[in-house]
Amino acid sequence: MNAELRNIRFAERVPGVPQSFIREILKAASDPDVISFAGGLPNPSLFPLKELEVCAGKVFQKYGHQVLQYASTEGYYPLREFISRRYHSRFGLSIPPEQILITSGSQQALDLIGKLFIQKGDQVLLERPSYLGALQSFSMFQPVFKEVSLQADGVDTAQFEYVLKSSDIRAFYTIPDFQNPSGVQYSLDKRIKTAAILKNQNTILIEDDPYGEISFTDEQLPPLYSFLPGQSIMLGSFSKIIAPGLRIGWLAANPEIIRRAVIMKQASDLHTDNLGQYILYEYLSNYNLDEHLLKIRTKYKQQRDVMLDCLETFFPSSVSYYKPSGGMFSWLILPDTITARKLLRQAVNAGILFVPGDTFYASAPDQQTLRLNFSNVDGQKMRKALRTLAAMI
Repeated sequence: MNAELRNIRFAERVPGVPQSFIREILKAASDPDVISFAGGLPNPSLFPLKELEVCAGKVFQKYGHQVLQYASTEGYYPLREFISRRYHSRFGLSIPPEQILITSGSQQALDLIGKLFIQKGDQVLLERPSYLGALQSFSMFQPVFKEVSLQADGVDTAQFEYVLKSSDIRAFYTIPDFQNPSGVQYSLDKRIKTAAILKNQNTILIEDDPYGEISFTDEQLPPLYSFLPGQSIMLGSFSKIIAPGLRIGWLAANPEIIRRAVIMKQASDLHTDNLGQYILYEYLSNYNLDEHLLKIRTKYKQQRDVMLDCLETFFPSSVSYYKPSGGMFSWLILPDTITARKLLRQAVNAGILFVPGDTFYASAPDQQTLRLNFSNVDGQKMRKALRTLAAMI
């Protein structure tokens, strides 16, 4: 240990927070010769760059010094109204703006939820596998993690019911649409059954929805929130559908949860970037979001199709994989003779990056799994890299 650090005592929670393998590996991905399937990165060619530039100018012209001043913790009201209207148009949900809190990305929403609900030793239920960012955020509060297996159409409901009835589960965290990392989407039947099981439990449902707008089909499935509005917290984000650099997400919940979350946020950062909120709302008011989303869906579906074609054509039958109908990820399961970490070591030498699946488990990680991101790799590079990866296997 560095001599200067010997007398520095960190809080006991610090060692228990897992390091983000993805954040670390992205440093290597900055090399232009590297083909990276590692990050959950939107395709920058789809960022509405010129439009946002125009909107930024309009915001300064219209609001001047006002937009650079401190603002309300709850967030820019017209932006919250837009989110409220979109919930109504998409799902028929009545969530007033007062029940929406703007956050610094949905990652901050996870942190606020942890502060509100999780105490040391509380049991938190995660999907298996689960989002690494949630694992990191909730680990700060020193819970005991439980896991429930994911099937092709959502959680194993029999296992889910058993865990809830046999344990005192404080919160259940889920990504029902095109889950990170697996790409799984809950079927309507699984949504109904999952909500019915939760309804009789003293458990908060945390529903994260960063990918729901990136569907490759016309099917529109209701969020779990629609079945359990009083018991649920729904998270959303503009990172995947506009630009992640804006760091603007939100939390929707019942009024009492919002009231207390506002206090937690005041203690954290006072409010989300005010300028960014104004610029985003100016964009949403003057441009057609659905037209923009169509471009994203079309592009990502093309890239998903290239990846699936490569997996089917180049990879041995001993490798199984999930075929996502939206989102940004595909999930692979290797044969028992190969671990994803061993494969990664060889892949790195060939200038290829991916994320080993073991980083997405709270316990007993599956060493044979890995996640591939298809949204930020063009078709030609993807074919070259996946052919090489298949040959290694």
